[in-house]
Amino acid sequence: MAVTAEHVEEDFQRQEIESAVIRFAGDSGDGMQLTGSQFTLATALQGNDLATFPDFPAEIRAPTGTTFGVSAFQINFGSKGIETSGDVLDVLIVMNPAALKVNIDDLKPGGLLIADTGAFSSRNLTKAGYSENPLEGDSLEKYKTLEVDMSRLTKEAVKEHGLTSKEALRCKNMWSLGLIYWMYGRKRKATVDWLEDKFKSKPNIAAANIAAINAGHAFGETAEMPAEVSPYTIPPAEIAPGLYRTVTGTEAAAWGLAAGAHLADLEMTFCSYPITPASAVLHTLAGMASYRVTTFQAEDEISAACAAIGASYAGSLGVTSSSGPGVALKTEAIGLAISTELPLVILNSQRAGPSTGLPTKTEQSDLFQSVYGRNADSPLVVLAARSPSDCFDAAIEAVRLATKYMTPVILLTDGYLANASEPWLIPDFDDYEPFPAHFRTDPEGFQPFLRDADTLGRVWVKPGTPELMHRIGGIEKSYDSGHISYDPENHQKMTDVRAAKINGIARDIPAQTVEHGTASGKIAVVGWGSTYGPISRAVTNLIEDGHDVSHIHLRHIWPFPENLGDLLADFEQVLVPEMNNGQLVTVLRSEFLVPAEGLNKVNGQPFKIFEIEDAIRERLER
Repeated sequence: MAVTAEHVEEDFQRQEIESAVIRFAGDSGDGMQLTGSQFTLATALQGNDLATFPDFPAEIRAPTGTTFGVSAFQINFGSKGIETSGDVLDVLIVMNPAALKVNIDDLKPGGLLIADTGAFSSRNLTKAGYSENPLEGDSLEKYKTLEVDMSRLTKEAVKEHGLTSKEALRCKNMWSLGLIYWMYGRKRKATVDWLEDKFKSKPNIAAANIAAINAGHAFGETAEMPAEVSPYTIPPAEIAPGLYRTVTGTEAAAWGLAAGAHLADLEMTFCSYPITPASAVLHTLAGMASYRVTTFQAEDEISAACAAIGASYAGSLGVTSSSGPGVALKTEAIGLAISTELPLVILNSQRAGPSTGLPTKTEQSDLFQSVYGRNADSPLVVLAARSPSDCFDAAIEAVRLATKYMTPVILLTDGYLANASEPWLIPDFDDYEPFPAHFRTDPEGFQPFLRDADTLGRVWVKPGTPELMHRIGGIEKSYDSGHISYDPENHQKMTDVRAAKINGIARDIPAQTVEHGTASGKIAVVGWGSTYGPISRAVTNLIEDGHDVSHIHLRHIWPFPENLGDLLADFEQVLVPEMNNGQLVTVLRSEFLVPAEGLNKVNGQPFKIFEIEDAIRERLER
């Protein structure tokens, strides 16, 4: 059915709903991430609030049609504040049997399943592990199903554009996108414009994809749908006025690092080695040379960290990034930065599992590594971003603390934050207070480890400054002169002052506040990082139901805010949801002797709201 439709008058009434959760799923070659990103763009332009969750395989190219190669993109959008990518799916679009097998359990009972029947061949069913076609039995009876031969309809829609059969099938993601655009009243223009720009050197490819979108949209308008398949409208969200754009955590962190360097009046040297999911930070910063950003891809993780330390020694802001396995390799170099007391920002985009683990899945398992994971007594600063857009401000804070206190700072994000997107109210940069770095130029009485009386940070001297030649290194140095020292009492003093410098930062960070609820009561739910969204929604839901529950979320993991211990002591119970086996909860129990309990999840997926709600209710009923 080759159809080109700009607009067909709708003679039906759309059902108004508050929000919806949709997931596109297919083979990693089916363009699910592209499809989801275009739906995200159209939804943002429609004025809805949103949160996304891209979920893709670790393999560069798993065998076509297998469950190992399934790629998915989920979006939760609505007319009210959206804080997570959604618990259960309202609509699941699957491009093959493998996508159905991997994702069907997340579709809510009564939810809509849209399946490309053209891909449900006996060969693909066998690859996915099905002994019979699930679309033909009763295994899916608890769902609404819309079975469409997208493969055939896409080929018909694009046949006039001279594509091969293989090229034509690559357009079926756009066909499915057109159908969902119709179902939720999205406009196609932004995607059409994007396709025309993307394929301006291949106009037939652009035209074919546009034809596929229009055909999918027209199918929704003209086909005799089952009675239970109806179109919807979701009103725009009430959001603060201003200029918005969608942003991922990767983009926000990269821009925040550059912004922090600007506020410190420093050039930034970003040194890294490719690793999932951190590589995209290098990709983003590589295009920002005009913002005094230099990027360097090293031959290994140790080289990247050492190059960043060298950049800081030379008077630039040294930054390196990786994920947990790469940070482990950087550990000795991080110890060198602690010993030399140079500013260094380490961005850790956490991923699941030890060693290679689950490279494309999310986890929060590097807190112990960040706080404790170095030889000797080697304290540094640890921060955690809570959302994709918050990565911007968290990165600025990392730069501020690193340069003011002459210390390494680890900024924790994770695979979910790195890849997820949300609307970001672009801030007025004039509202940010500069914190210019200070370099020693006066030779009078100079020693390389002279310290600021308030911060205990040592002086920073650019090599080549007249009469300020000096050396630093990893061997212990004399507190007074900075020369090499093996004196036992001096080592005790240096160890103590390095700890006191980091502990003193607690006086320079905001007091811990309560996100939702009261500052005392029956139970405090304490989170960090990307658990913010599900905890926030779970706690607000329970507060609306009349329960005595509060939400505390930490940005400053080490040192903790000065008032945190007293705040936690005012609650009867403390619950700590984490995507690990209990790391923050262990640190809180150790530091404050509070009877905190963990709620732990390590399956590579974010928390769902109901999981946290159920855990809170169970503890309130004790």
